[in-house]
Amino acid sequence: MSTLNKTVYLFIDAANSWEVQKAKGAFFDYQKVVSMIKKNFNKSNVEVFYYTAYPKEGTRNFDVRRKHNFFTFLKKALGFNIRKKELKRIRAVDENGEYIKEKGDMDVEITIDAVHHLEKYSTAIFFTGDSDFLSLIRYIRNKGKKVFIFSSRNNVSNELRTGSDGYFDCLNLEEDIWGHKIKHRKK
Repeated sequence: MSTLNKTVYLFIDAANSWEVQKAKGAFFDYQKVVSMIKKNFNKSNVEVFYYTAYPKEGTRNFDVRRKHNFFTFLKKALGFNIRKKELKRIRAVDENGEYIKEKGDMDVEITIDAVHHLEKYSTAIFFTGDSDFLSLIRYIRNKGKKVFIFSSRNNVSNELRTGSDGYFDCLNLEEDIWGHKIKHRKK
């Protein structure tokens, strides 16, 4: 079997996956996630890309360095490819006055990596429920690749569920892919 047939590329949309984790009340244990992918998809190689936007230092009432420590753990301990950028802060106005809106879409970065590495994998897995990825999924499938979506019923678009080769609800998986419980910060 060629390396291509043994390889799956996993693209994790952190913002979208956060909604799944909140619904479960627990964080993903990414070591368990990778093990589950290897086992269930009969693949020996899993290349993981993790996409996230983070708040600018000083914009939160908590220390954002913990987020960067987590990104370092994913990269150094687990070998993930980390794609991150600072949240863009945009001044906006509505009927209540002026406020700051933050945006951190990583859709373009995910798309570029999925297309750029297309010849290196036979299967692509997306941890997202965002319907914006439907065109990308169609493109990848038209190139003869398998595409699977992991999300949850509260967070996945119908287009992704039906437009891929398979959909898995993370909240209903038999495998344990969960880490420690989510604890909310004290206000």
